[in-house]
Amino acid sequence: QKSSTMLYADKRALETNLKVELLEIREKELNFYTNNCQNIGTQAAMLAGFAFAGMMQPLPDQPEVLRVLFLVSTVSALGLQLVTVVTTTLLSMLSPGLALRGPDGSMHTAVDGMVDEYRLSFYTFMLGLIATHFAAAFFVWLVFLWWQAAVLSFCIFFSLAMLYRMTRAHPRGDRRRYGGDMGEGWRYG
Repeated sequence: QKSSTMLYADKRALETNLKVELLEIREKELNFYTNNCQNIGTQAAMLAGFAFAGMMQPLPDQPEVLRVLFLVSTVSALGLQLVTVVTTTLLSMLSPGLALRGPDGSMHTAVDGMVDEYRLSFYTFMLGLIATHFAAAFFVWLVFLWWQAAVLSFCIFFSLAMLYRMTRAHPRGDRRRYGGDMGEGWRYG
């Protein structure tokens, strides 16, 4: 009787220790995503400021198509970056609150929900960054001579290609350098 009671007590202690260790891991995940949300929100706010400043630039009247494309891409960049700022701010405020003050199991709910929403925020940030690049490309064709605009457009699209390469399709998959496949980072945030 005494040994079975001790076995049961040992089993309960082991289960409790396992739950505590799991919560510590989830807390590290929560801190990781909270810090990432704050960092992305800061960068998105800066890019939104650039987009707003771009809308204030005086533009030549012709060609009308380039003006419209510039304004559409600038407004899209502004909107996407502002959505990113709001989303990441709410995530970094509300998820830790749920994890701390919610009922049992709230840590898991908070982290799992944060992972999903962080992924969406990361996508809106990247779309806003792409829209910013396109706005810059349209702007150079509106303002500069054709050969200057061609050189600057090459630089802008080279930057986009590098952005794609570094976030999506790192050709060597150098796991030692990046701590994992960069494609995984893009897919999972």
